[in-house]
Formats: sequence, C-alpha cells, structure tokens
Amino acid sequence: MADKVYKKTSGNGQLTLYLGKRDYVDHVDVVDAVEGAVKIDPADLGDKKVWVQLACAFRYGREDLDVIGLSFRKDIWIQHIQLYPEAGHKPTLTEMHNTLLKKAGEQGHPFTFNIPTNLPCSVTLQPGPDDKGKACGVDFEVKAYVAKSADDPDEKVDKKDTCRLVIRKIQFAPDNTGSGQKAELCKSFMMSDKPVLLEASLEKEIYYHGDPIPVNIKIKNETNKVVKRIRVTVDQTTDVVLYSADKYTKNVLTEEFGETVEANSSFEKSLDITPLLANNKEKRGLALDGRLKDEDTNLASTTIIRTGMDKEMLGILVSYKIKVNLMVSGGGLLGGLTASDVTVELPLTLMHPKPKD
Repeated sequence: MADKVYKKTSGNGQLTLYLGKRDYVDHVDVVDAVEGAVKIDPADLGDKKVWVQLACAFRYGREDLDVIGLSFRKDIWIQHIQLYPEAGHKPTLTEMHNTLLKKAGEQGHPFTFNIPTNLPCSVTLQPGPDDKGKACGVDFEVKAYVAKSADDPDEKVDKKDTCRLVIRKIQFAPDNTGSGQKAELCKSFMMSDKPVLLEASLEKEIYYHGDPIPVNIKIKNETNKVVKRIRVTVDQTTDVVLYSADKYTKNVLTEEFGETVEANSSFEKSLDITPLLANNKEKRGLALDGRLKDEDTNLASTTIIRTGMDKEMLGILVSYKIKVNLMVSGGGLLGGLTASDVTVELPLTLMHPKPKD
C-alpha cells in the first residue's frame, strides 16, 4: 500500500505518471518490482502511441553539453512497454496498482517493470560548488512519453510529450554478517634490535552509516623509541568501470589521537571514528548514495559484488579502507631524523540497516 503517491504530468497534460514509492530494494536474489500507472488522454494522439520505459543509465557529464555532439549518458539497461493502444502488457494487479489506478481514474493504465539483479545501485558523484545540471553517477528513471515507436533515434520526442520520475535502487546490509577484519605488522627500526608490533581489528564485518566504528588497537613497543601519535584515516575508493579505468581515492576522515606509548611498554584501546558526509560536503567527485532532487543523502554504500557479476554493468564500484598509522619518534641525539611510521590497513564495509517491517 502506498503511503504517498508520486506523480508527474507531461507539459501538454496528456500523460500523468504515478508511482507509489521512489526507493526499490535489491534483496540480492530479487529486486522490488516497479509498479506504476499512467493516465492517458488519447484525444490528440493521432497515429502516435504511448510508451513507458525504465532506464538505468550512467551519466558522466552535464546534459547542456550534449549540443556539441557528445553523449554524456550511457544506457546500461533499458526496457519499454507500449501502454496505448494496448499491446498485451497485462500486469498482475497488486494493492499498489489498485491504489494508483484509483488516483488515475478511468484513463489509468497499469504497468510493472522487473529490475534485473545484476544492475548497479543508484550512486551520485558529489558535484563541486560551481557545477550545474544533473550530477554524474548511476540513476534509474521511469519515463512515459508519446511517440510513433519506442526508441527510433530519428524520431524527436517533444519534451511536452514526456513525464519522468527518478527512482532509486538501494541495498541493505544482510541479516547474517560475519566477524570483522584484523591486520597486524611487526616493524623493526634502525638503531633498535627490537620491533614495534601493531594490531588493528574491527568487531563486525559491516557498519551502518552514521554509527561510530570502534577500531581496536593493540601496540607492543619493545624498542627504545616512543610512539608519539596514533592517526586513523578512512579513504573512499571510487572505481568508474564503465567508460574508463578511472579509479580515484578520497579521504573522508582523519583523526589524530594524542596517546603515547613509551619505550618497552604496551597499549590497548578501542578508538571510535564516524565517517560522515556532513564533514565532506566540499569534496567534488565523492561517491554518495543516489540522490532524489536535493534530498539529503550520505556517503555511498560499499558495492557488494556477487559471484559471476559483470563488473562493467555496475558502472561505479565503491569501497572503503581504514588506515591506522603510528608515528614513532627516534630516541637520543638523532631523535627527529630517525622518526618513522608504522601503518596497517583494514577494509571497511558501510551500508544501511534493513528497516524493520
């Protein structure tokens, strides 16, 4: 049942598109069906037909630049349904359809799209302060339009004959998650015959957006040097696999902890960190979960790759890494000159919890 109905009417008033929700959940083995309705006024259609399409596309430029003949939108997957005149699309009517058809009235035509499980989730790349137009990323769009054929490249579809709604494909963390990762490093130093042992670990495999992440740290300092500082960072790596091998990493959190570990001593503590979009609003190109209009969103969820999946179909792959770094100062006269770093890395999975039914 729809708590809220989303609708968009074409400029000429002939078509009104109705959807009962904007977020469609990928449950790994199946994705929520896109159930909607289109109200059609057939009075002035002439020899044209009414179509509805669902497209998953990768956008990597501004639409207003299309005039120079470059296409900045690449369809990853697209499906069309002819709604008028009727051409055999008779979806099994659900409660959602019935709600929308009540709104649409006698001229309402129901439709259902099934999203394949191998398509990416919605991702937006954060625009810079001066960027205008639609943001780059992967988006899903339902569009109803008037045309003689579904996708004839030579047929120009007038904007006033079109209405569209952007939807989101989202993924929630699975119920059963494993234990977290652990990394350790034993490092020896110049002028010291004993090492520093650093171990960092996470308790869980998956953490939720906005929740504190406790990083468990154990240090065994058997040297004559002092561990002066502990720095914890989180990096987001975005791999744009669709049109080039464009891979870049952006820091989303850096925290320094003033804990010191004296020579020949041990240290054990859990340090909390919370990577948030709120602290990274100025970073252009940061991957965010798909955005609808100017609604607030969050850092992009980690891309979960299923076995046998074609990576290119995913468009954008997002991953995170926690780095724990120790600044170890040298003792004696050479102090600063013999200072050194000890660093370990842990993969981090960030997702949304499954809502309670």
